Amino acid sequence: MTKLLFPMLLLALATTGVQAQDGRYANGDDNTHYGWADVLRVDPVSAITQTEVPRQECYDQQVVHQERGNSTAGTILGAVVGGVLGNTVGKGDGRRAATVAGAVAGGAVGNRASNHGGSYETTQTQCRQVSTVSEQRRIVGYDVEYKYRGEVYVSRLNYDPGERLRVRVNVQPAD
Repeated sequence: MTKLLFPMLLLALATTGVQAQDGRYANGDDNTHYGWADVLRVDPVSAITQTEVPRQECYDQQVVHQERGNSTAGTILGAVVGGVLGNTVGKGDGRRAATVAGAVAGGAVGNRASNHGGSYETTQTQCRQVSTVSEQRRIVGYDVEYKYRGEVYVSRLNYDPGERLRVRVNVQPAD
């Protein structure tokens, strides 16, 4: 009996060691356990991403400003000057008519002369929003080839696992 007990004890210890190495955990599902796989190859997967970058674009532009003259002051001044000149011409009733005609003509000339204001140019800075599209190549994941218990598997991960990869093993009966 002692001869039989020793091999059974060795078998029990070996089985316990395999389970501990595989990392079996009591997680509520008796058919699932965790283990470690050796990573054979890691290939970064990259993609081109586009980013829209808004910026302000400014430029100088020539602007012409038009100044209007003071037509009221020009009309009054022209009428006064025309009336004075008309008053110096003629005698009696003719003098009155010449004064009125001179005032009307002087007012019209003064109005037209005062309407022509000056113009000048300045430079104004104009700005507008524009968008520039920036393209960048970024790593979006990793294709990982790994070996678990003699079988080779490939998965895409969002991180580089290094030399070893923890795997979850779920065993189900095949139909």
